[in-house]
Amino acid sequence: MSGTGRPPLKPGRGLLPALAALCLLGTGHAGAQPVIEYLGTHVWREADEDFGGFSGLEISGDGTGFWALSDRGTLRWGSIHRDRQGRIAELTTAGHARLQDSDGRPLKPGYLGDAEGLAIDAQGRIFVSFEGLDRIARYDDPDGPAVPIPRAEWFRKLRRNFGLEALAVTETGNLLTMPEFWPDDPRGTPVWRFREGEWSTAFHIPRDEIWAPVGADIGPDGRLYILERHFRGLRGFQSRVRRYEFGEDHIGPPQTLIETSLLQFDNLEGIAVWQDGQGIRITMISDDNFLFLQRTELVEYRIRD
Repeated sequence: MSGTGRPPLKPGRGLLPALAALCLLGTGHAGAQPVIEYLGTHVWREADEDFGGFSGLEISGDGTGFWALSDRGTLRWGSIHRDRQGRIAELTTAGHARLQDSDGRPLKPGYLGDAEGLAIDAQGRIFVSFEGLDRIARYDDPDGPAVPIPRAEWFRKLRRNFGLEALAVTETGNLLTMPEFWPDDPRGTPVWRFREGEWSTAFHIPRDEIWAPVGADIGPDGRLYILERHFRGLRGFQSRVRRYEFGEDHIGPPQTLIETSLLQFDNLEGIAVWQDGQGIRITMISDDNFLFLQRTELVEYRIRD
């Protein structure tokens, strides 16, 4: 189904209290270290059978609109209602759509419909990265057919269920994506760039044997923010957010902003970075895997540089 009232796009481009959050500050940036403030967690519930499994997130520039991507191949959008302190009070869905293939056929959950990464450019075009059949597609309308993005040769080497979970788009419209798992390159995890119709390896980020990139966004400060996950089986999930200054052909060292403890939050997979007038706002969403033991959470932090 589809609906109206899509949120405005970006302009131009827990369980523990705040003091319990582990905010490890990295190196590589001169001057004062940023202050990290945990703002709150909102549990989102809706009754329809397609609700859940959220792996991608975009937030409008003023923090009042959202787009949420499910790994069962659906996209929903709507409004975020906030209290006087700017914390999420409620989400209202205005519409949702089942993504289609390039022939206009609805994608079924599974191999073809495992949607993971979400990015929206300044023109309002929607980009989605998929696992299963690892690929990226563009949607000029969420109710319309996919416009395929040419596949890079590296996509064929991705391991099953360890593919393109993280996707971001730069101010100039270049796509950036990276594999969740890529063990064979001593330089680290490659960040692949799609620019002017061609793929290239833009740069590499340090690879950590326990942390896997599952979400990415370009912040209003022009930096690349990457959400990483550490799955500990029955002990739960840990999440980490690091950011990077980058240019056309280089990237700086990582700066760790957030590192959560086990069971502090659910399975955070999507990240959106925006500006709230008091600093950089980081909003993350969890994938509940459609399991009753898990839940859909939106977790927010503020970064004051």
